[in-house]
Amino acid sequence: MSVIRVEALKKSFKNQPVIKGVSFTLGENRCTALVGPNGAGKTTILRMLSGLLKPSSGTITFPETSNNGDFRKFIGYLPQHPVFYEWMTGKEFLEYAGKLGGLTKEEAAVRAEELFETVGLGEAKKKRISKYSGGMRQRLGIAQAMIHRPRLLLLDEPVSALDPIGRREVLGLLENLKKMSAVLFSTHILNDAEEVSDEILFLHKGEIVEAGTMARLREKYRQAKIDLTLGNVKDMELFIEQVSNKDFVQSFLVNGNAATFFVENVEEAKTVFLREILEQHLPLIKFEISKMSLEDVFMKVVRS
Repeated sequence: MSVIRVEALKKSFKNQPVIKGVSFTLGENRCTALVGPNGAGKTTILRMLSGLLKPSSGTITFPETSNNGDFRKFIGYLPQHPVFYEWMTGKEFLEYAGKLGGLTKEEAAVRAEELFETVGLGEAKKKRISKYSGGMRQRLGIAQAMIHRPRLLLLDEPVSALDPIGRREVLGLLENLKKMSAVLFSTHILNDAEEVSDEILFLHKGEIVEAGTMARLREKYRQAKIDLTLGNVKDMELFIEQVSNKDFVQSFLVNGNAATFFVENVEEAKTVFLREILEQHLPLIKFEISKMSLEDVFMKVVRS
């Protein structure tokens, strides 16, 4: 069952189109990543979905409301840079957020206790927020977004500013949150999206250029991938000169003395590549055959 349906959503600033007619549907108990580089329009989409920004055109529909009805009560939202009252304890802040969300004082207290356990802050609930680490603040921010039991949780770059420990804590939390609510989070870190998402939305220059599960995207863009590293840049230039025109080489990406080749016939490519390396006496540092990552898929999509 769908939680939200977005159709032909557009947004312009000073007559400059930023979001160019995006459409998608989000399902219950699914974690969806909105993936794209900085400046692609991810935050603009989330702000429109949260009701903080009015679309130039298009519709945002929840099953419980008519087109463009007031859907804010169904939304929990955590901006990229949340702001807290530093002098409050985590408990005080969460109960305050609950009352702002329409809960009674008693309901807010009970719900806050539930969420402290959910986000792993039970032992820190009486500490002042000024003493919280970055990961703790982000988990507290997620808890306040969940306080009123929203149908859809929107998270804008929830791990981009965290250290590795805080990042791991929040990514682990996302796995549990989708049991309570549909989750849509934006990120430019493709490994994070690949790790925790059920579905991916690729956003490029204000447009959804591809969407689907990771398995479907890999199947659609399936290719063997060979990662190759040689001794130096000149070695790689010589190697590419010898193999780039081979029929089985579909495309390749070069970064100094390292390159990634997307090939149709992996056995033929392996044989030819290794033979060429031996004949040219090229120093081989790395030779690896693997499946395409989310980053590989994204680069193929935006370049097609």
